[in-house]
Amino acid sequence: MKRRILLAGLSAALGLPHAARAESFAAYVGHLRARALAAGVPDHVVRAATRYLRPNAEVLRLDHHQAEFTMSWADYSARILTATRIDSGARKAAAVHALLAAITSRFGVSAEPLLGIWGVETNFGANQGGFGVIEALATLAWDRQSAYFTNEAVCALRIIARGDAPPARLRGSYAGAMGQPQFMPSVYLSTAVSFSGTRPPDIWHSAADSLASMANYLARAGWRPGQPSSEPVLVPPSFAPVQTGRDNPRPLSWWLAAGVQRLPGAANLDPATPCALLLPDGPGGEAFLAYANFDVIRRYNPSDFYALAVGALGRTVLSA
Repeated sequence: MKRRILLAGLSAALGLPHAARAESFAAYVGHLRARALAAGVPDHVVRAATRYLRPNAEVLRLDHHQAEFTMSWADYSARILTATRIDSGARKAAAVHALLAAITSRFGVSAEPLLGIWGVETNFGANQGGFGVIEALATLAWDRQSAYFTNEAVCALRIIARGDAPPARLRGSYAGAMGQPQFMPSVYLSTAVSFSGTRPPDIWHSAADSLASMANYLARAGWRPGQPSSEPVLVPPSFAPVQTGRDNPRPLSWWLAAGVQRLPGAANLDPATPCALLLPDGPGGEAFLAYANFDVIRRYNPSDFYALAVGALGRTVLSA
């Protein structure tokens, strides 16, 4: 969910690269206001929410200095699957056991991916980000000259105009992802639900609304009930890597005949179920079978490591 100059003094202070800009930030805010008004957001909402907007230096620092490096699955998973996070997740899962059962029944999405996404995104709601969403989105839209972030800022203003949340509640990551599920404003508008159905969705404070909204997202993306997203397996040492990868799905029975071994407790699946073999760190590392629901999780975040971590964290929390 997705850089160019600040005011000259701010750029210099941050050590950011300069780039030719067509407009000042103030001019950009005028453009944003016009877009919001054209989208039907009332003038008083637009003016109140944008009156004090300024470029957020920390948003720009984080955006311009995103780390670019290659991390192994072993390193990535070690950062996610910590004892502290697993223990916290197990306590959360126990506390919302009945709620998870009701959400699973309503949306047809199992508890495993919900707990996994909840834990990976915000450590089960504990780390939602402290940036004002409209300011962050406006800063990125202006700096990147981005229609995408402008649209997200307009969507955030629509959330306010609908009465779903006041501006002060719209807090999230520096990229504008909000609340416990880390939804962008447009995703909130299209997908967030109130579990009780009696008020607007509160993905900041309500575990019920957050989990139901995540389940609604996955259900709409094509979640298949009764199937896992992925599962750890054992493979023969001589297994040819050319047969692996998401682009090489085969029936489960084919993989088993080729020597792939499922582990005790694996889901009871039709042998014809399509799946792909993933070796995220190559031969000799961990191995996983990835099913259709793996691609559904990748709709949430298009990363194999992310989808594997969601599955692994959800499984581990539920078995803790």
